[in-house]
Amino acid sequence: MSSRRSRQSSATVSRISDDQIIELVSKLRQLLPEIRNRRSDKVSASKVLQETCNYIRSLHREVDDLSERLSQLLATIDADSAEAAIIRSLIM
Repeated sequence: MSSRRSRQSSATVSRISDDQIIELVSKLRQLLPEIRNRRSDKVSASKVLQETCNYIRSLHREVDDLSERLSQLLATIDADSAEAAIIRSLIM
């Protein structure tokens, strides 16, 4: 029984309040260009989470695309050139 109580108390400690959820969703809303630029403030939490996932996916695609373009650029220049050194410094 004591293990059951400890599980319940740890679950209670790790719970997040409704106010905290509202605050976090509000912060996400401000970070999302798709929602931030809307005139209406009425966006459901599920829509904010959905848009957050979509935005993160688009950022991953953008990073992949930029990485590919950078690799192509590095392949076309002399590895010992000043341009290559600049690119390497940006990557690090």
